[in-house]
Amino acid sequence: MAGSGSSMLYSFLMFIVILSLQQMYRGKLASTELFTILGGFISSLLFLVSLTFIGNFQETSGMKTGWGAVIVAELIALIAASTVHRVCITTCFLFSAGLLYEVNKLSGMMIARSESKTKRH
Repeated sequence: MAGSGSSMLYSFLMFIVILSLQQMYRGKLASTELFTILGGFISSLLFLVSLTFIGNFQETSGMKTGWGAVIVAELIALIAASTVHRVCITTCFLFSAGLLYEVNKLSGMMIARSESKTKRH
């Protein structure tokens, strides 16, 4: 697994690349209904990488992660979505909720797996 520092760097670089591409193609993303939904999905990817960045930053600085990181990451993604189209805000929120559910489920599975390994030894 990658360490917190390298994961934080990669998520920051991914955030910059995704945001730059979204702003470059903002006119195209706002042109049709399907592209507007795609713009919301792209903004939800911004939510995912910014949540990763914030979580890793809090872990390396020794702070406890919680819902504050989720809210800040969601606000960042919603602001980025608002620069494309109004509908992107709604679709970004919905896609982000789905991604958050999956990340939470994956995190629970990883914690359960690590606890089972410590109980065996």
